[in-house]
Amino acid sequence: MCIHVLVLLFLFNLYSSTSAETPLKPGYYSQSCPKAEITVREVMKKAMTADPRNGASVMRLQFHDCFVNGCDGSVLLDDTPTMLGEKNSLPNIGSLRSFEVVDEAKAAVEKICPGVVSCADIIIMAARDAVALSGGPTWDVKLGRKDSLTACQKDSDDGVPSGQSNASFLIDIFKYFNLTVQDLVALSGSHSIGKARCFSVTPRLYNYSDVPGQPDPIFDPKYKQTLEKICPLNGDENVTLGLDATPQSFDNQYFKDLIDIKGFLHSDQTLNTNPVTREYVLLYSKDQQRFFKDFVEGMIRLGDLQSGRPGEIRKNCRVVNAH
Repeated sequence: MCIHVLVLLFLFNLYSSTSAETPLKPGYYSQSCPKAEITVREVMKKAMTADPRNGASVMRLQFHDCFVNGCDGSVLLDDTPTMLGEKNSLPNIGSLRSFEVVDEAKAAVEKICPGVVSCADIIIMAARDAVALSGGPTWDVKLGRKDSLTACQKDSDDGVPSGQSNASFLIDIFKYFNLTVQDLVALSGSHSIGKARCFSVTPRLYNYSDVPGQPDPIFDPKYKQTLEKICPLNGDENVTLGLDATPQSFDNQYFKDLIDIKGFLHSDQTLNTNPVTREYVLLYSKDQQRFFKDFVEGMIRLGDLQSGRPGEIRKNCRVVNAH
């Protein structure tokens, strides 16, 4: 059953302030599955060696999971005859990938500790590892989540911000989840790694504000020419290119690109035009260590989003257990 995202905001606040049912903490599996985190990291190393994009793709799963009814692994569930899951929601279809990496990590953990480690926690661990293995910071993740018993495509449609969003809208979304402007800009720095499809930028190039033939006026001219060559009008919209100039390295190049008006997504570039968010864009473009620090804090707060709904430890991340 779907519960609308705005209703769950109440549940998030209620859970965080009154429930001690499943306290999240670093080292949660230190006794029950002491090799869990090492095992997940080894799977991530292998996956990123095979395809560097797997790092960014797995990291994105944390965002798309946590913004929809909390960090509960609901994004991993496949559709069933009675449930439309989140994989085919508007923000996710044709965009989210690397589910098989999570499957592999789950299988590896199940071999050593069957029925102990949740898929939701594997996403959190793997996202941290993706950042660290790309040259970014590492941190102690808080663990102890349960996996959801259901998923909801509509909640994903409503709850996950779009690449076409502007900074004011993003500020409001983050505020709903008790996340600050600092969290918004720092976490947007997740686009320091990874690629996106032409599909995400062609509206800015050829149909800005729904005006045919009109480009977004905020583009570095040479960067715009490059994008037009790679993503021509009526071309293959599944062609991919880096979200910043160093898409395999987790660094502060993303923010430098925004200053130079070379942001790929509208939601990225708008952070540099809104005076509230621009303050942090400027700060992070000059101070990579401050960006790393604030990014870690934001990822931890994002991981704290919980709905308090009943859950389980799934045996297979794609389906709920038989009851």
